[in-house]
Amino acid sequence: MSVLPGQDPARSWRPLKRGSLATLGVARRVAGDVAGGLSGPRVRAAVRGVRRLLDADGAGLADLTGRLEWVGQTPSGVDVMSLVEDVLHRETKAGRLPTVALPLHARDELSGVLVVAGASRMGPVRDVADWISDALERTRLEAMADQAAQAELRALRAEISPHFVYNALTVIASLVRSDPDRSRELMLDFADYTRYSLARHGDYTTVADEFHAIETYLALQRAVLGDRLRVQIRVAPEVLAVAIPYLVLQPLVENAVRHGIEPRSKSGLVQVRGEAEGSDCVISIEDDGVGMDPAVAERVLAGHGHADSVGLTNVDRRLRNVYGSWFGLVVETAPEAGTRVVVRVPMFQPGVMP
Repeated sequence: MSVLPGQDPARSWRPLKRGSLATLGVARRVAGDVAGGLSGPRVRAAVRGVRRLLDADGAGLADLTGRLEWVGQTPSGVDVMSLVEDVLHRETKAGRLPTVALPLHARDELSGVLVVAGASRMGPVRDVADWISDALERTRLEAMADQAAQAELRALRAEISPHFVYNALTVIASLVRSDPDRSRELMLDFADYTRYSLARHGDYTTVADEFHAIETYLALQRAVLGDRLRVQIRVAPEVLAVAIPYLVLQPLVENAVRHGIEPRSKSGLVQVRGEAEGSDCVISIEDDGVGMDPAVAERVLAGHGHADSVGLTNVDRRLRNVYGSWFGLVVETAPEAGTRVVVRVPMFQPGVMP
């Protein structure tokens, strides 16, 4: 553990006037500077901001390892590192004015230590500690949301039905001698399908790539189901380059085949359309299969459906996370009346790039 003291030049540190609008601006910058954690590259800037907010002689932030980033005057007669160690071990305040150390918590877990030297009142120090704790908690929640999104994507990748894989490979094997050219085409389709579904992609792809994945999947399903599955795919050229989250369309098509067409004894139709409507790209996946009660569809989208409905739930959540609550899935269905799922996304969204 080490203390990193430093005497700031007078021009780089000026105490803030209490009640000034600048106080809020500095506080916001402190929150942004600790977004990378108390071991991040901006922690020293955060400490400078804390010192200005409290008009303190010195201030420091320590992470859970005890590494302390210090700005300003080191208090005489006080072992700052002992205060840090005390807080890390007991998770309570250590020291007393004018030099105190307070624990920082995120989601009720210790995240670090705030140390202030030359403070005149305890109230403002506690307020700053609470502010930093809130910022650390928001950072942690954002990280957890990102991890959840990645977990959802992994769940979608892992949703390849073993039953479908077995049937597809059985059909391919049966054609090796009777129709080797057809067998080779289907094997290439199967390779494309598994490569796209399982490979490590970025967060976003294009409508063109998603439609290619849809075509390979439907080619395999038509080989498995034969005349029981009819397919129509229509996509306007102007939406092919639109960037969308990876693996949002293919699971919807798989859902239409598995839950709409396969349960029926007679043939069924799956239609996939993509077109531009104003500044939006609208893609619909429709089947004339068994359909479902609208209340069941509502429960599925809310995440309360069966285990095999995770694809629909995850796609809806990912769309809302990327584009906002207005851009989730729209499901139109009724028993024995088929199902239509509509995806509407902006033609261009800042930050969404393949």
